[in-house]
Amino acid sequence: MSVLVVGMSHQSAPVALLEKLSMDPAVQNNACGMLIHSGSLSEAMIISTCNRLEVYTVTNSFHTGVQDVVRTLTEISGVEEDALRSYLYVRYADAAAEHLMTVTAGLDSMVMGEQQIIGQVRTAYQLAADQGTVGPRIHSLAQSALHAGKRVHTETSIDEAGVSMVSFAFDQALQRMGVKDLSGKKVLVLGAGAMASLAATHAGKLGAAELVVANRTRDRAERLASHARQAGVAARVVDFGDRARALGQVDMAISATGAQNFTIRAQDIPVLPARAKLMLVDLSLPRDIDDAVAERPGADLVNIERLSRSLNAADTDVAAGTSPHAQARRIVNEELEAYASAQRVRDVVPAVSALRRRAADLVACEVARLEQKHPELDEKQVGDMNMALKRVVDKLLHEPTVRAKKLAAASGTVSHERALQELFGLQLEGSGVSVPADQLPDLGPTNTVQPLPLKTQKEA
Repeated sequence: MSVLVVGMSHQSAPVALLEKLSMDPAVQNNACGMLIHSGSLSEAMIISTCNRLEVYTVTNSFHTGVQDVVRTLTEISGVEEDALRSYLYVRYADAAAEHLMTVTAGLDSMVMGEQQIIGQVRTAYQLAADQGTVGPRIHSLAQSALHAGKRVHTETSIDEAGVSMVSFAFDQALQRMGVKDLSGKKVLVLGAGAMASLAATHAGKLGAAELVVANRTRDRAERLASHARQAGVAARVVDFGDRARALGQVDMAISATGAQNFTIRAQDIPVLPARAKLMLVDLSLPRDIDDAVAERPGADLVNIERLSRSLNAADTDVAAGTSPHAQARRIVNEELEAYASAQRVRDVVPAVSALRRRAADLVACEVARLEQKHPELDEKQVGDMNMALKRVVDKLLHEPTVRAKKLAAASGTVSHERALQELFGLQLEGSGVSVPADQLPDLGPTNTVQPLPLKTQKEA
């Protein structure tokens, strides 16, 4: 039995498809119930946000488990199975655990290090727990992931990474525009998620005269515009389909949607009056704005993809492995190792318990046989024999019980011969050879076979 995650996010699927798969709490509860009634699945938890839909389950069969999850998503969403498979990714066992920890730490978000996802994972876990679809494996994984996320935000400055990138993008844009702020400028914001909200807030602080907001879901655009007005910045909403027309009415356009297709193409750029400029800022990964827009007269482009490369090339912290991202990744790796080790120990406990039960049954059988063979033995003598046999068995099994847990906690595999020596503390004749790892012959790289994802597009 292992944890399986089947999902899609802003990095693998278009926003329109994510919106079709979005689930409110009632739908999540219904879906989790359907999942655990599948023959191959025993636990279920669903994370549904604006930017991702991920189904975490526990399965006794990888391929059947994937099929059961995909079938349930098809039934719930009404999206054809072939269309779903084009954008889904799959993680299994330790890879599934690593993925949830990475997500919860904010390392897979549109805004690097954003904290909102921690609350969303916690809510998803609580919903599933209340529904009764969480068992020991998902409980353990969720708690470990939440702990990893908390450590990342407490022990690193990852929270500032997304804000810093937006700030850097604006600095570059203003420099190209030859101005110090956005006083008197109109700004178009495409998107209404975390990155778009950061951009809108920053534009307001820089003195933008008006924000024009467009998003595929108009309600979310209205909320973002309302927040801007509450902050004292004039804001209005236009339909997402009218974004090209809006380009002729603004001085700057910012796109942060994570859409599958370009939100702004070269043909969308209007013919600008003489000496007029249109600054375009692309804050999405994958890119929202076609590079060809920069070839249009009066148009200029700054995108986060190039900015990231520039920052990384100049950032000595990245090179030294001391950047917030590198620190966060080390924390995730530490928590993953602790989780995986604990799971291996937990998995070996049933076998150890079964071994002790088997030994107890053998003792009982032997005592019964002796009682039948020697009826002259009184109750005290029988009791003494019983205790003596139990002590022998306990002493014999103590060493392998302790060592079995230690072996399970350590990663890697051992041969049967080595396992017997380790479990029982044996020193076989001619086997007491110890060779440092760096003196072993080079056998070439070790290949670890992991499940391949389903057909994936724009997977990070």
